[in-house]
Amino acid sequence: MVEKGTAGKTVSEKIDAHHHLWRYSSAEYAWIDDRMRALRRDFLTADLEKELNAAGIAGAVTVQARQSLEETQWLLSLAADSPFLRGVVGWAPIASEQFPAELERLRSSRELKGLRHMIQDEPDTNYINRPDFNRGISALQDSGLVYDILILDKHLSAAVAFVDRHPNQVFVLDHMAKPRIREGVIEPWRRDLSELARRENVYCKLSGLVTEADWAAWTEDNLRVYVEIALAVFGPRRMMVGSDWPVCLLATTYARWYEAVSHLIGSLSATEKERILGGTATEVYRLHD
Repeated sequence: MVEKGTAGKTVSEKIDAHHHLWRYSSAEYAWIDDRMRALRRDFLTADLEKELNAAGIAGAVTVQARQSLEETQWLLSLAADSPFLRGVVGWAPIASEQFPAELERLRSSRELKGLRHMIQDEPDTNYINRPDFNRGISALQDSGLVYDILILDKHLSAAVAFVDRHPNQVFVLDHMAKPRIREGVIEPWRRDLSELARRENVYCKLSGLVTEADWAAWTEDNLRVYVEIALAVFGPRRMMVGSDWPVCLLATTYARWYEAVSHLIGSLSATEKERILGGTATEVYRLHD
């Protein structure tokens, strides 16, 4: 879906490329620790709709928050009933021998646009290059689904080797690989991000940055150098913005995040801004399909 600009030009809708929904329970969301008490409640479609409407965002891509087929099916059911939930990046047991069968079953839902595994939480820092996991990613290639890469900056070099195994698979790097903004660390994140960005089948989300900064005292200037580096190496054509709501609420409001994004990309052309604010996500996640 598109909308018309003031001169009759077709422009992309604004899309939040990364947010979460959940019915909270301490057992299922154990990663929400005592520092994150604000997240210990339900966040459902009605809550998100208010934020989207207030910020002028037309639609959103819902991303898994726990590694469960049950959650994936729940998110798909929500998206099927909601005009503004444009797609789901779910979870499936990619490293399992049963993955091809599970994939076939999940693909029956047109709302499924991609899959993700929480690589950042794996004790094995080279998990992403395990043979069983890569066997699953190879099965994903012909599905038309995207794979979202959720890693920390320390995993970037392993991610380069991983992506090189699958040159025909579309990847999206979540949260710019979580640079250490709070400590002001640039290298080797910049070097490794630049190397990953040389792979044209990798896209990047401008998301999740405020929670990598000082939650209580971050400023746009704290984020700017990291955003400028990502823009320089990926270019606006391969970048998309996501809120990481409700996790972002630990450090900012939904509206304030989008205000910061508008300032951080303010020097770009109108066409470049359209790509980041909606065009890239719409294309990569095939939100019109």
